Amino acid sequence: MSDPQSLVELRVLEGPNLYFPRAAIKLTLDISGLAAASEESAGRFASRINLKNARPGAPDSGFRQRFALRAVGRLVRAIATEAGTSRLGVRVRPTQDPHQIVVAYPWSHRERAQVMGRSVAEVLDALPRGDVETTVTAATDAVRSAPAGAKPHTIKPTVPVVAVTGTNGKTTTSRMIAHIAQADGRLVGWSNTDGIYIDGELVEAGDYSGPSGAGRVLAHPEVEFAVTETARGGILLKGIGLTRNDVSVVTNVSADHLGLHGIDTLDQLAEVKGVVPKITRKGGWAVLNGDDPRVLAMRATTPAQVWVFSRDPASPAIREVLDAGGRATTVIDGWVAVLKPGADPDPLIALREVPMTLAGLSRFNVENSLAAASAALAAGIGRDVVAEGLASFRPDAEHNPGRMNFFTLPVAGGEVSAVLDLAHNEAGLEALLEVMDGVRAPGSRILLGIGVVGDRTDDLIEMIGEIAARDADVIAIGHKERYLRGRTTEELDALMRAGAERVGVSGVPAYPTEVDCLSALVGQALTGDVVGLMCHAQRQEAYDWIAEHQGSPDSPETLAAKVQASAGGAA
Repeated sequence: MSDPQSLVELRVLEGPNLYFPRAAIKLTLDISGLAAASEESAGRFASRINLKNARPGAPDSGFRQRFALRAVGRLVRAIATEAGTSRLGVRVRPTQDPHQIVVAYPWSHRERAQVMGRSVAEVLDALPRGDVETTVTAATDAVRSAPAGAKPHTIKPTVPVVAVTGTNGKTTTSRMIAHIAQADGRLVGWSNTDGIYIDGELVEAGDYSGPSGAGRVLAHPEVEFAVTETARGGILLKGIGLTRNDVSVVTNVSADHLGLHGIDTLDQLAEVKGVVPKITRKGGWAVLNGDDPRVLAMRATTPAQVWVFSRDPASPAIREVLDAGGRATTVIDGWVAVLKPGADPDPLIALREVPMTLAGLSRFNVENSLAAASAALAAGIGRDVVAEGLASFRPDAEHNPGRMNFFTLPVAGGEVSAVLDLAHNEAGLEALLEVMDGVRAPGSRILLGIGVVGDRTDDLIEMIGEIAARDADVIAIGHKERYLRGRTTEELDALMRAGAERVGVSGVPAYPTEVDCLSALVGQALTGDVVGLMCHAQRQEAYDWIAEHQGSPDSPETLAAKVQASAGGAA
């Protein structure tokens, strides 16, 4: 039997989600019939479901839309109550489309909960026909007689879990935390956008930043400590696969993936990310970016203790959190320092000794390092082990593949630097450019290969072109054929070029692959230049190309020397 016309989507969320801290059903419903119904028909509908103080308003008016939100929420409760379920929580939200709304409610029995969702839509289908009374009764009977179905499979962890979310820095931070836990002698399992790792070994490649990744890590019988990267998409499409975490980390919230799955603004995106600290256990720790107001605001919705990180030791966020009995990690006199109420700062490790910070140059990786140190300490790992882990985690293909990986390549007359980074949005690109500027030799150039994933908004794609053209000396486009997601390369070219033209750069060349783009830029590079590549689709191929052309990874010492030489020349 086909789904009711009013049912746009029925999604089963397997665990904590945007709407509830437990498994839920999310319905997207077309309310066109209710919106267009006469006031008399809408009034009869309100009476049948016992909606108090109903004022339906005129058809297709703003008042009618507000009425519809209340009425559909009440309809769900009425069907549930008449079918024998009491005290059902229901959340109803508008969408960008005035004729569509989202309804969510928790579920304990999968099949019955889905039957209720379809039954709600069938009642909305019946509104134009005028037989609401009969349809509500039939919907109630259908739910009452439906087989219960399976219970939720949300996992209750039996080992410590650190859950990491945020727009940028999730993967780097989760890798650093896992590395520190390994240094503590734990057998660590972690899941991220690259795959599932057990004790440092990749056991399954793929994007496992959703609930299935966490589930597979925790199902491993030998795992003693779990680190889960929790992405926006997993929360929205499946829910979080765990009932709780012991430590949560929110790195930041910035523009990315807007316009997808009903998330159109930064505030809405922050609400999604905020699900992770909401399920941190009482007595655990929520590690929050004190320099990001949307992240800091999550301290009001977490049951956990709050631990903030900030590059600024004078940050008001640090003062407020310490006054409330929390903790903080910051940078004082070039040292990563831990702050507790009523105690002097504890200098953990000099920032220059943390390779991921690129001698303190990478602002984002300073923040990632502060976040990782905070989370590891919050999870009970000793300070000396945390310092050791920070000192031994490197920005290379072994420890942090695809994130700020630096190389030296020979060219005629000397050498150039090359850096590969995901840099998948505006903030990531600006961070990449900041680092490239900090390692280039005095008087040399930045050559940048840019590219985007096709499901980003037009505005974001144009901004990638604008930022690149504004801050780099030479730019080129390298396409990601596997990630076009409904767009054509010609369309992406036009958008990125339009952004570049806003800052006076025209004629930006395009290449079919990331490696082709890298090859073209290195071919133009002169001694001392820095070549950067926003690398997503061909990371291993780019590594191989660099090796074939006698390139070598930069050690922390080499990177520090490049930073020092660049700063010395600038001074």
